[in-house]
Amino acid sequence: MAVSSPTGLGGRLTIDLGAIVKNWRALDAISARALTGAVVKSDAYGTGLIPTSMALFGAGARFFFVATPDEAVALRQQLPEAHIFVLNGLYPGAARIYEKERLMPVLASIEMLDEWLAHCVSANEAFPAALQFDTGMNRLGVRLQESDQVRDRLDEFGYMPQMIMSHLACADQPSHEKNRTQLALFQSILAQFPGIPASLANSAGTMISRENHFQMVRPGIALFGGRAVNGRKNPMAPVVKLEVPVLQVHDGKTGETVGYGAGYTLDRDSRIAILAIGYGDGFLRSLSSTNTRQGGRAVFNNRIAPLIGRVSMDTVAVDVTDLGDAAPKPGDMMEVLGKTITVDGQADPGGTIGYEMLTNLKGRYKRAYISPPAPNTGG
Repeated sequence: MAVSSPTGLGGRLTIDLGAIVKNWRALDAISARALTGAVVKSDAYGTGLIPTSMALFGAGARFFFVATPDEAVALRQQLPEAHIFVLNGLYPGAARIYEKERLMPVLASIEMLDEWLAHCVSANEAFPAALQFDTGMNRLGVRLQESDQVRDRLDEFGYMPQMIMSHLACADQPSHEKNRTQLALFQSILAQFPGIPASLANSAGTMISRENHFQMVRPGIALFGGRAVNGRKNPMAPVVKLEVPVLQVHDGKTGETVGYGAGYTLDRDSRIAILAIGYGDGFLRSLSSTNTRQGGRAVFNNRIAPLIGRVSMDTVAVDVTDLGDAAPKPGDMMEVLGKTITVDGQADPGGTIGYEMLTNLKGRYKRAYISPPAPNTGG
């Protein structure tokens, strides 16, 4: 478990719950006649499972998707009225836990389905679950050629799943042919299970086509301000702001090197700020810079300064030369995530994605939450 900053002397991570609610409502408007769930796995993409989910519930979200039973149990303790799906499915031998906590496994194999049906029979009750088919992701899901076996089992036991699901592999690329192929395969599966609600769309799937919406959409990354669709302007409100303290500011001379491996050589006399953040805080080592490859960046007074050299465990170096007299001093805070440098804007030079930036926010930060608007307490 990461150590936070009780002294307040470390980094400051601010999470805008109001922005998360705003993003959910925007997606809910897009999904129109479909229900809008909320994917809050991996600690709500690093923003905090409980505060984020409670804010979303207050805004009207009722269907939540997590990855693991542990996440689901933690969420159930805080939201007794929520409908909670476990995306990783039914863990072997764990059916009683799902029953006790009123969790819905997303059954992704014949084996999972058989175990769940056996548990329902033993308890003489049809406990709810979803059923996932693999339409081309080649991850979790019942294989399409097994659909007859699934239908036979459901008919034998008189069991109807709460939902039929699949997952789009390339929705972030709207023109990718696989989107149309998966949609067609999903529709062919649904024809074999009439009357059961369906869900296909993740964030990108929700945004690129209403054909993907069916009865429920399952946005994740877009709720948290991340870019869901490549090649388009991101319409979602930024959610996180991460500021870290300047530890030291010093001069470096032309020809000197910066950081481990001497991978960055100063090509001018420079002013260097050392910031209290590193890969120990989830600030990725892939954001390191060389003389031929730009890495991460930081912001001070709305001006961007580049990181130079390797990201260390606890520190990074930033070239603040061009900030002149407006350069930061020890004790000042520099922003590494926010409106100026978004999670995707920071991720891109590191060859990664906003998802990874967000889910790595487990560092030594003091967390603060900006409250959402007054909750909607309606059913």
